[in-house]
Amino acid sequence: TEISCHAKGVNVLYPQAKTIIDIGGQDSKVISVNESGNVKNFVMNDKCAAGTGKFLEVIARAMEIEIDEMPDYAQRSEVFLEVSSVCTVFAESEVISLFSQGYDKADIIAAIYRSIARRVRGLANQIGVVPPVVMTGGGAKNKGLVNAFQEALGLPITVPDDPQIIGALGAAHLALQKNCSCTE
Repeated sequence: TEISCHAKGVNVLYPQAKTIIDIGGQDSKVISVNESGNVKNFVMNDKCAAGTGKFLEVIARAMEIEIDEMPDYAQRSEVFLEVSSVCTVFAESEVISLFSQGYDKADIIAAIYRSIARRVRGLANQIGVVPPVVMTGGGAKNKGLVNAFQEALGLPITVPDDPQIIGALGAAHLALQKNCSCTE
């Protein structure tokens, strides 16, 4: 499964990892793993795009900026705002409303990051977060999002160099284990 592939991929690179946060394009997952990298438990947000890469794309488009620019904006935030909607459509409307009220893009983007981190922290609390924590998926390439997760969890988070391919790495290792007697 996708969950097993992410667990194995992280285990190959970070055998000490106990919790994986995966922020993909269409879903977000929190996976608890044992010492062998086997899945102990997981929770997944797959009913709504809020808290996913697609959500960040929608917000970037609404803010008329590139998704790569979002972390730089968030670093300049000076006003604490809340985005409370947990639905992509409603959150986009809330963002547009905040922008039309004159709030700065930096403050709105920082609020979006906190909103996503809060949402995924709720998932994580269902299974418990045990450090070390590794973040995977395309969302892990967004430094502003990673920082928001670290702040929300109060823990450091390790991000692989290519976080978006960790599931594929795990799938390759699982296939290798299944189809040959080699140990490397």
